[in-house]
Amino acid sequence: MTTNAFVIHPNIKNEKPDLRTPDTRLEEAVGLASALDLNITGARIENLPTIRAGMFFGSGKLSELKDSIKAADAELVIIDTSLSPVQQRNLEKEWSVKILDRTGLILEIFGYRAQTKEGTLQVELAHLLYQKSRLVRSWTHLERQRGGLGFVGGPGETQIEADRRMIDMRVERIRRQLEKVVKTRGLHRKKRKKAPHPVVALVGYTNAGKSTIFNSLTSASVLAADKLFATLDPTMRSIVTASGRHVILSDTVGFVSDLPTQLVAAFRATLEEVLEADVLVHVRDVSSPETDAQARDVKDILKTLGITEPQMENAIEVYNKCDLLTEDELQALTNEAARKPNVVMASALEKSGIDTIIGAIDARLSMHDLDLSVAIPVFDGKALAWLYKNANITARDDTGTAVCLNITISHDDAERFKSRFGYELT
Repeated sequence: MTTNAFVIHPNIKNEKPDLRTPDTRLEEAVGLASALDLNITGARIENLPTIRAGMFFGSGKLSELKDSIKAADAELVIIDTSLSPVQQRNLEKEWSVKILDRTGLILEIFGYRAQTKEGTLQVELAHLLYQKSRLVRSWTHLERQRGGLGFVGGPGETQIEADRRMIDMRVERIRRQLEKVVKTRGLHRKKRKKAPHPVVALVGYTNAGKSTIFNSLTSASVLAADKLFATLDPTMRSIVTASGRHVILSDTVGFVSDLPTQLVAAFRATLEEVLEADVLVHVRDVSSPETDAQARDVKDILKTLGITEPQMENAIEVYNKCDLLTEDELQALTNEAARKPNVVMASALEKSGIDTIIGAIDARLSMHDLDLSVAIPVFDGKALAWLYKNANITARDDTGTAVCLNITISHDDAERFKSRFGYELT
């Protein structure tokens, strides 16, 4: 059965300046709730002068909201901010409904969407860390006690201590399993470096169209739905650029404002693909009135992951969903993009701008290429074939005993060639 949900966005006076309006904040919260297939029976913005420590809302608001929740026949109330464990417990008692704050809601969505074993482990880790922070005063059986033996808890161990210990044990087990994932990914990255293919990572706000772009670039069939967090599990595919360069493209989890720290920590293994990428492609939904705020949120999260300012400045920006703009909006954005060397206009749905994105990736990867020459004996077909596969041949002269080539090649590939075949590149 579908659960009826009531969504509240608290608009708190004197909070730090926000590029978003309360209306768009509420719209996003409703979108997040809809991603869980909840039946939204009511949604409203509540303007608050300040936050009350125990109940979050003042007594007048509490009573008013209780009536609205009851009228909406809601069984679940989603409050679009972070609540303390005490506030959550008190509101549940006051309104006699289940309460989810923004962090809990995002965790539920991630749990709902995760498909692979790795994704499931990451979500469970984030859930457990969140639960552990909520044990204090938020459970109803704190008075219960049970005995224990030695290191697993002595006589009089309270239920909450037992629960916390069980969570700690499970967290430790999951972390060990995820460490194996990190090692496996590390080995895969080493293999990719030996097989000289640069990695390009797609990043962006959730529902910006990354997976649709990914599918258009790679002819893959990754789930691309008009839902928040449609993609959780990373996918990698190989593409070949116009210059013949082989590139590995990675589709990553979408970001969102106020992304829970538990999730950033849990998904670090997955997001390491972003850290290791040679080029970042930042996909933006330019049809959204919040596109600038969303771009700022993405950059803030990338900073917390360790992406440097130069890496972000050199990222390719894809202005996606141009098909949803009016003629005037499209013209204004086209003029803006013309002034920025890193911007590509695109519509993933209409498959326009896809070749331009591939060209921009190729150009970015070519920025640090070297123009060199080499002479290879005619009998060394392996070295010649390797260069034809991994470098761009700009000129060739056959002298009878040697093949003299002018090539454009990446620094890493040049080092690999010299190490493998022993010929000097000049």
